[in-house]
Amino acid sequence: MTGPVEDDGTARACLTAAAEAGDAALGRLLRERPAAEVWAALRGGTLDRLLPASAEDRRRDRTERWRQRAERVEADRLLDRAAEAGARLVAPGDPEWPGRLDPLGDRRPYALWVRGRKDLRNSCLRSVAVVGSRAATSYGLHVASELGHALSVRAWTVVSGGAYGIDSAAHRGALAGGAPTVAVLACGPDRFYPRGNEALFGEIAEHGVLVTENAPGAAPTRYGFLVRNRLIAALTPGTVVVEAGLRSGALNTAHHAQELHRTVMAVPGPVTSALSAGCHRLLRDWQAVCVGGAAEVAEQLGSIGEELAGTGGTVMACDGLDEEARRILEAVPERPGAGPAAVAAQAGTGLDTALRHLGLLAAGGFIERCPSGWRRRKGSEPP
Repeated sequence: MTGPVEDDGTARACLTAAAEAGDAALGRLLRERPAAEVWAALRGGTLDRLLPASAEDRRRDRTERWRQRAERVEADRLLDRAAEAGARLVAPGDPEWPGRLDPLGDRRPYALWVRGRKDLRNSCLRSVAVVGSRAATSYGLHVASELGHALSVRAWTVVSGGAYGIDSAAHRGALAGGAPTVAVLACGPDRFYPRGNEALFGEIAEHGVLVTENAPGAAPTRYGFLVRNRLIAALTPGTVVVEAGLRSGALNTAHHAQELHRTVMAVPGPVTSALSAGCHRLLRDWQAVCVGGAAEVAEQLGSIGEELAGTGGTVMACDGLDEEARRILEAVPERPGAGPAAVAAQAGTGLDTALRHLGLLAAGGFIERCPSGWRRRKGSEPP
């Protein structure tokens, strides 16, 4: 497609390929005007007329750089490349769009590229960010893995960045616990970075979600990692820093979480370890909450999940469920549990519909995985 783009979603997809992520001026413009109009102005070389008049020289340099990239963007090819990688576009207003991203304001993503079997919005309803150093110690890796697993068993989705070290350990622990996990990438959805985590990313796509605001083909950059961190913080009600040096990117994520008025938590470590110095600074100077395990994390997010250590509760009210979701919840037994096919048959619905709603009910805290499939969580009664 080389002609005019009239569809808002397609225009946003094209913008992710031409402009740097998180640009506040472009984000503000997208709030005021249709995306197709903004894209047409960029392709036509008139976008600078629509942007604020401040910092004019820098503005012109930026828009010219974007215009040159826009000339090489073919919408059809972009969408085809995403489809070949199994990625889908999620734009603001779509059912899968996570509402927690909206408080980012003008720095909200223009659109997201999502890859994986799970629904991004549903997966993030009941979620925790777990981040830390790439060059982690054996202590940090153990804590992150145990924390990811214990949170997953409690039906909390672990969100992280897919990097080596703490991120990878948290993702692997979460996968072992059975709940979805979300990896926020700093590259396009058709690339895996770091390459050494290719098998992990494949497993996350199978059982969770990969998400990025970078278009297919985009390579990771230093700026991209920093701007990506705001998404990790925004997708969740709370961020846990497991292990971090004083100049760690994990502190950047914690800073975004604090700006968004989300809960910031830190795991203490040996005072002799440089990789615990960042956590200790968060505890000392940032008033982060000291946590040592999943029960304490759940307690801090109790107002989100209505869950104190050792008790049940849901993140959604029963009256927020539609009739189909209620019927499927009624079909899930308390024990010993039932597989998706059995639940679908009991509810009188199709398997795909049952799978979709089971993910929503799990994200809402109504049900949990068990060896025989799914069961209702303690304290969660059918409406």
